[in-house]
Amino acid sequence: MQDDALLRYSRHILLEEFGIDGQARVSAAHALVIGAGGLGSPVALYLAAAGVGRITLVDDDTVDLTNLQRQIAHTSARIGQPKVASAADAMLAINPTIEVEALRQRADAVALDRLVATADVVLDCSDNFATRQAVNAACVAHGKPLVAGAAIRFDGQLGVYDTRDESSPCYACVFPADAEFEETRCAVLGVFAPVVGTIGALQAHEALKLMAGMGASLMGQLLMFDGRRTCFDTMRTARDPQCQVCARRAR
Repeated sequence: MQDDALLRYSRHILLEEFGIDGQARVSAAHALVIGAGGLGSPVALYLAAAGVGRITLVDDDTVDLTNLQRQIAHTSARIGQPKVASAADAMLAINPTIEVEALRQRADAVALDRLVATADVVLDCSDNFATRQAVNAACVAHGKPLVAGAAIRFDGQLGVYDTRDESSPCYACVFPADAEFEETRCAVLGVFAPVVGTIGALQAHEALKLMAGMGASLMGQLLMFDGRRTCFDTMRTARDPQCQVCARRAR
């Protein structure tokens, strides 16, 4: 590791649990981030700042004035630009030593099959149930760890799904694809800006731990944040032996 990298990442290297080996693993890692909005913004900025060697960012949307209340990777000057391009500019301004691949496209099943295969960790920062299910299916198919976040109004949730471990549920074990589900959008119900920052930062936190090989992840737990009371609750989750995604894959 070069002297400038040792200095840039010195506060990570000073951590006994992380150290120079953890930083080296992070710098060699490839993170795939689905979504460059409220959750994807803090995720992208923290992963870039931490020195993740390669970050692929996928989103087909453009920056809108209504985004700026919470999507901190974007600025007023970049309204109308693709979100992935805007976020990439912000990431490289923080850390020009990393590689950012900005893909303006929908994260459909075909694209995800290709993109997930080369990633070390996948972060789902999307805002709709169908995309979350597609991301999960690709992660299960390729045996990649998934860090999935969601936020609406004053509420957020976070889970780590790593089916490389036989005891880990996948996202569909906890949120079955065929379950009755009411789609919720920020544009309809609103969202308290710091909630997406809280969940996005925790997604980056869990992803960096996975990449660095540091400590236990949230696997097998669903972390829920109540922004009204500013408190967290945790619910245990288990693999569903009848799951339409990971049980079929295991067979």
